[in-house]
Amino acid sequence: MYTSLFDAVFSDSSFTPVKTVYVVSDSQLAEIKLKQRQEELNQLEASRERLEQNYQSRIKIIDEREHELHEELKALAPSDKQNKLTAKKTER
Repeated sequence: MYTSLFDAVFSDSSFTPVKTVYVVSDSQLAEIKLKQRQEELNQLEASRERLEQNYQSRIKIIDEREHELHEELKALAPSDKQNKLTAKKTER
């Protein structure tokens, strides 16, 4: 019967993959879970902080652009009124 090189290598006990199993007490497991949950919470809080900073930054940009547009509209409004008045005078 034909055996592949893969089978030959892993049939030798020195090359057999080893699975590591850890045995921990209930208190150690509870401590590990506590650390994992705390780390997850810290990551969530950091993520929330980054999102809030990005949000505030974007709001600031939008507010600035909105202000610029209001100023441009104010600047254009008198000339539009002047143009309308001039157009009315020309029509007469």
